[in-house]
Amino acid sequence: MRLPGAIWAIGFVSLFMDISSEMIHAILPLYLVTVLGTSTLTVGIIEGIAEATAAITKVFSGALSDWLGKRKLLAALGYGLAALTKPIFPLAPGVTWLITARFIDRIGKGIRGAPRDALVADISPPDLRGASFGLRQSLDTLGALLGPLLAIVFMWAFSNDFTLVFWIAVIPAFVSVGLIMFAVKEPKRDAPVRKVRMPLSRSELRRLSTDYWWVVAVASAFTLARFSEAFLVLKGQDIGLPTALVPAVMVVMNVAYFLSAYPVGALSDRMSRTKLLVIGLVLLLAADLVLAFSSGTLGLALGASFWGLHMGFTQGLLSTLIADTAPAELRGTAFGMFNLITGMALLAASIIAGLLWDATGPSGTFLGGAGFTVITLFGLLLLEARRRRSASAK
Repeated sequence: MRLPGAIWAIGFVSLFMDISSEMIHAILPLYLVTVLGTSTLTVGIIEGIAEATAAITKVFSGALSDWLGKRKLLAALGYGLAALTKPIFPLAPGVTWLITARFIDRIGKGIRGAPRDALVADISPPDLRGASFGLRQSLDTLGALLGPLLAIVFMWAFSNDFTLVFWIAVIPAFVSVGLIMFAVKEPKRDAPVRKVRMPLSRSELRRLSTDYWWVVAVASAFTLARFSEAFLVLKGQDIGLPTALVPAVMVVMNVAYFLSAYPVGALSDRMSRTKLLVIGLVLLLAADLVLAFSSGTLGLALGASFWGLHMGFTQGLLSTLIADTAPAELRGTAFGMFNLITGMALLAASIIAGLLWDATGPSGTFLGGAGFTVITLFGLLLLEARRRRSASAK
């Protein structure tokens, strides 16, 4: 069975917005540290607050999409807001403006995130749900790959002119908005769906199953075990890469992510998703250990590759599991709650990483991540064993 065309369209919407966002994200940590003189702790706090802002917004946009029974309107609004804030980055005179720009940009991401994921779940056939989320994630990651690559090219071509690269990044953002407005249509539902009047009420949240909350718990542990990819960029700077080549770290990571996300998603439609999550954790552990103990470009490339593979084995799969375990009429709320809780975990992880970096350097940061990963791996295995015992007892 072929994937619906709307899944491809949503994937390309994500691709172009990610090209824009990652062109900025790839050089923003360097701009903050080398040009504006901020600390790595500040970078961690900025990244954590930005992602937490997106996560909080997703709760309300997801619930609103359930209440309206419409997903596309909110998704288009979120992409439009993100595009409109992109010019703030080249115009910002200081750190406060950059924090504001990143904050508003993440609000746009928060508005679009849960409705878009719920839209993918609504459109995709149940037996192709893993492949659908994997394809969207893969195209999203291709954008994240092309963004840093273009940042490298333009930084080299324009003699490390950060402001000009920020301006160029505005263009694909508006292409993305055009696609979501004209190439994606709200699907017609074959069967009537229960009307949700108060999606965030206690009675509605009780409709979210134990299996759903199990997925959220696993995802939160995953998020605590990793932190913002900004620290991969800073690792590149730490080993002495030229400024124009530092974004290559994100390119390497996203090549691995892009190549693995769709195959893993398709594979998850035919085998145990828990086993794939375990593989993802092992890959994250390998990434942390390599990055903690390596001091050369080969080790950096290997660590970034493992990091990207871990993302490919986990991110689309976790979204698929949320879609599997949430009622159709509450998918927006389910994705919103999922992103809120994991966003809070990412805020904590990024701040801890920044503190460790300032106190112990890169090795301490990545060894700390490895420790959280080991704890998460054991927790996942214990939870799965308990879940199997409960299933067999019924």
